[in-house]
Amino acid sequence: METEKIITELNFKAVRSSGAGGQNVNKVSSKVVLTFDLNASQALNEQEKALLAIKLATKLTSENLLILNCDEDRSQLKNKAIVTKRFLDFIEKALIVPKKRKVTKVPRSVIEKRIKEKRNTSEIKETRKKPKL
Repeated sequence: METEKIITELNFKAVRSSGAGGQNVNKVSSKVVLTFDLNASQALNEQEKALLAIKLATKLTSENLLILNCDEDRSQLKNKAIVTKRFLDFIEKALIVPKKRKVTKVPRSVIEKRIKEKRNTSEIKETRKKPKL
């Protein structure tokens, strides 16, 4: 993954933030909306695109666009930096391929310990019962 090349493919749009803030909200476009077109990306190969499409399926639109918003700060530049970092974290986490799990046999000592515990519990419960005469 080439981060510099991916960053050049990002589209940013400044939008007016919603919520409280008084007059400042009505005149300043501090919210940043990031869009990334997965299909048109030149920085990712086909395998990476397929992996991202699977892992980020819930976050992608029907046109395979990833849309992220940020309105945490009053500064547009800070919001742009935050949303870019968040995007790169998303991509890095999604591109990690988990290791295959090696199937191992349950050790004999563990099986014996479990059976011993069951036997012990059974005996304890047996002693609680009323004696039969």
